[in-house]
Amino acid sequence: MKLWQKEGTVTAENIERFTVGRDREMDLYLAPFDVLGNLAHARMLETIGLLSKAELDLLNAELRAIYAQIGAGQFVIEDGVEDVHSQVELLLTRKLGDVGKKIHSGRSRNDQVLVDLKLFTRDRLWAVAEATRRVFDRLVERSEQHKDDLLPGYTHLQIAMPSSFGLWFGAYAEALADDMLTLQTAYRLANRNPLGSGAGYGSSFPLNRRLTTELLGFEGMHVNVVYAQMSRGKTEQTALSALATVAATLSRMAMDICLYNSQNFGFLTLPDALTTGSSIMPHKKNPDVAELLRAKTNRLKALPMEVTLVLSNLPSGYHRDMQILKEVLMPAFDELLDCLNICAFMLEQLQVKPNLLDDDRYDLLFSVERVNELVLQGVPFREAYRIVGKEINEGSYRAPRQLNHTHEGSIGNLGTGEIIAQMEAATAGFGRQRVDEAVANLLA
Repeated sequence: MKLWQKEGTVTAENIERFTVGRDREMDLYLAPFDVLGNLAHARMLETIGLLSKAELDLLNAELRAIYAQIGAGQFVIEDGVEDVHSQVELLLTRKLGDVGKKIHSGRSRNDQVLVDLKLFTRDRLWAVAEATRRVFDRLVERSEQHKDDLLPGYTHLQIAMPSSFGLWFGAYAEALADDMLTLQTAYRLANRNPLGSGAGYGSSFPLNRRLTTELLGFEGMHVNVVYAQMSRGKTEQTALSALATVAATLSRMAMDICLYNSQNFGFLTLPDALTTGSSIMPHKKNPDVAELLRAKTNRLKALPMEVTLVLSNLPSGYHRDMQILKEVLMPAFDELLDCLNICAFMLEQLQVKPNLLDDDRYDLLFSVERVNELVLQGVPFREAYRIVGKEINEGSYRAPRQLNHTHEGSIGNLGTGEIIAQMEAATAGFGRQRVDEAVANLLA
């Protein structure tokens, strides 16, 4: 029997199939977090007299056993059981009888789902933040390693001015430092406690919501119980927007790698172990890893819009529409984490071609350097610009390849330390230590 089912009522089989959908599959992601929510809720129930100390001890022991079962990959949602919440309650009731049945007091499945999703999203966003930091570290290392290796800079895909591999790697590092701020924002929105909101209208029990907030390591609570339910969907949308921001950085970098690896550019080389071949052309060494990284991250950028469309025109309160957001949210974390991990590996292996700008084809990259030479000699900028344009047209232009870029963030002054400081500050803003300590205490 379902948690919501009444005696003597039966739901049609095709209706049950349609309404449950992939929920049981997606709920496996939530299993450890459902146990954590139960541990905190049970402890709170004991403080308001709805559980005895002996009953709490029994529930704690059994819930920790279930948590260990989940960690060992032995937890399943049995046939005929609707979701993870029902499965955990079923296991408690089988083992503890009426004590297990008390766990749902003062709670709705709505706020139970919400707290599980908050805990899951918080955990996965931190995993993405850690993986993003690993990519950032590789980029910083390569930036410093190749700060003196020059690279053509482009605007409109036309050669523009000298750049460097130090600048190129460092640009994506700073982009990820910005992206970490969006991850932090999504994390902090997920890091609020909805438990105690019930079905969206609270409870007549004297629930201690501040206690469960503290026990679960939340930064704060969703105070208004109606808004706590309205945060469903908003949490997923904000999280996916943060993932899409990271994905956008990776997709742009992947496109650069595809371009720079091509023979027409020849700026970068992927070692043989990172390329694939052709069934007909024996010379081919294809950058499939960068191409698939580009495709997968581009697909991730579309997911916030999926959520936006599901949420369109919904009034306040809970609606079953929200259920399908799990199918959008949960696999997205797996996909982006895979992309970040493969990106970090690829960045370690990229081979940079030195002395690129020695080639005469890049002479015009230094036209601004020539203009600046004249300006330093006292020629007004607009006149210097005209003179160099004339030199180019007449064929008398000679490229001054000696560069002197000293200002912050330029070829000769990458500002790596400042970029690292930005990333450190963004990472510290998650306040992760509080969460880790709270979870450890629940499971102790």
